[in-house]
Amino acid sequence: MTWKRTHHCSELTLENTGEEVVLNGWVATRRDLGGVIFVDLRDRKGITQIVFYETDEQLHEKAEELRTEYVIGIKGVVEKRGEQNINPELTTGGIEIRVTDLEIYSEAETTPFEIKDGINTSEELRLKHRYLDLRRPEIQENMMMRSDFYQSTRSFFYDNDFLEIETPVLMKSTPEGARDYLVPSRVNPGRFFALPQSPQTYKQLLMVSGFDRYFQIVKCFRDEDLRADRQPEFTQIDVEMSFVDEEDVMETTEGLMKKIMSETVGEEIETSFDKMTYRQAIKRYGTDKPDTRFGLEFADFSDLVANSEFKIFSNTVDKGGAVLGITVPDQGDMGRGAIDRLTERVKQETGAAGLIYIKLNEDDGVKCSVEKFLKDETVDTMVERADAEMGDLVLILAGPSPEVYKQMGQLRLMMGKEHNLINEDEYNFLWVTDFPLVEYSKEDHRYHALHHPFTAPKPEDLDKLDENPEEVRSRAYDLVLNGYEIGGGSIRIHDRELQTRMFELLGIEKDEAQKRFGFLLDAFKYGVPPHGGIALGVDRIVMILTGGASLRDVIAFPKNQKAQSLMDNSPDFVDEEQLDDLHIELKKYAKEAAQEQKSGN
Repeated sequence: MTWKRTHHCSELTLENTGEEVVLNGWVATRRDLGGVIFVDLRDRKGITQIVFYETDEQLHEKAEELRTEYVIGIKGVVEKRGEQNINPELTTGGIEIRVTDLEIYSEAETTPFEIKDGINTSEELRLKHRYLDLRRPEIQENMMMRSDFYQSTRSFFYDNDFLEIETPVLMKSTPEGARDYLVPSRVNPGRFFALPQSPQTYKQLLMVSGFDRYFQIVKCFRDEDLRADRQPEFTQIDVEMSFVDEEDVMETTEGLMKKIMSETVGEEIETSFDKMTYRQAIKRYGTDKPDTRFGLEFADFSDLVANSEFKIFSNTVDKGGAVLGITVPDQGDMGRGAIDRLTERVKQETGAAGLIYIKLNEDDGVKCSVEKFLKDETVDTMVERADAEMGDLVLILAGPSPEVYKQMGQLRLMMGKEHNLINEDEYNFLWVTDFPLVEYSKEDHRYHALHHPFTAPKPEDLDKLDENPEEVRSRAYDLVLNGYEIGGGSIRIHDRELQTRMFELLGIEKDEAQKRFGFLLDAFKYGVPPHGGIALGVDRIVMILTGGASLRDVIAFPKNQKAQSLMDNSPDFVDEEQLDDLHIELKKYAKEAAQEQKSGN
């Protein structure tokens, strides 16, 4: 029999004193003081202390059976705690429940790790027993915030006249970018569906169909190497709008984020967000997703040292590279040993060839590590350009472009974190715009779309599309939050001929384009509205809002860095009969691996 709860474990206060209540939950802790047994009862909303007294001998004996993670129901009376027993850390810390009846729903073995926050347990063990990890208050709070996030999202779009429309999970493979997850068709031998990397073509077709405001909270899939901020399956807010330009999409997105921030973390943010072009972001921060919560913007010394006697500088500039610096405040007294250790770390973590510095302190004045090769006035001008003051440290890297910008960006983040320059309580949103339309791959000997093949070029750059495609800017925009890209979108190509030209630029010939994207090109024959949209990464946004370090802490059942679920051992081998049904035969090495697993080796 299951007792129907009257309250969750976080809901009872002094106002409930004297009430008879029913609670259900898990035994978090048990303390037997002889005549009295105290139990912290836990559910997803919090903890309430319940008490068993020896005056009820039968009930007390039953309570002696309780162990951590037993699932129980209790009936009892709310009582006020004594002043000396109040727990200010709990919302229910002023009361306790004198238990009058107890039902043990199920017993529990000793868990492989404690069900509490701050545990020193490997992530591997946590993921193997994810159903236990999900009981921890921290993870439960993350999941509840995620639920609130969904509610805010849907409410915003409904209030702004968007339609929520589902698109297929089984779709045509259109490989361009990450690898597809393929699904074999049993009834169509030799043919495969793909799981969507994005509903991109479908949402464009919805615009062709006249549904001018679409959104969807959608699951997407990419078969790529994983990191802390990547998962093989992920969730995004997918948005598309007709008869809009960049500003319309940005304004809508900012309104959504304002509502989400207010309703999930209680943060009131200002709109409109700052904007920065792609080139500006790279030149100032070395990345197209800069963390603007702190300074340390780049100073470019290339012109100052182009003709210097220090050959590392002059040769770098002569070959088209750059000499860049950042000013780290209040580190001008850093010792030689510390700088040497920093240099080695920079080499290992960024790939830079070395680290040069200018120290400014009262004892030594202005001291440059390569000052014998540089004129005093050159060093002084470098200090001035870097906005360095007495007590500061200027760190300098030299190298080929664009690598040196990336390396300096990594060094900037390193210094920001190590010297507490980042305000962790701040939320800095930034639009990055004017991305290059394409980039050339030396490995593939062809151009790739920087975003995707359906992104429109800026009209004023169209004349460069054939002769200088790398100079063509796109109508793409990324939304960045605290150094993370949380969304990306663009105004799309809505002209069939221009879309065909774009495919050709990417090395996709007409026949191949028709094979891959003929359904879209055919639809474009029948009237296409100008349209654009954005996709926002739910997992990443929730990770930032919860202060997490990994996407795995905000996804109920995540995969590890090998795209495996340790809990249910997926992906797993399947029977020969299943493969036969799908008209699939494994290669020799895969067949041997399956046989080994089957035999238990």
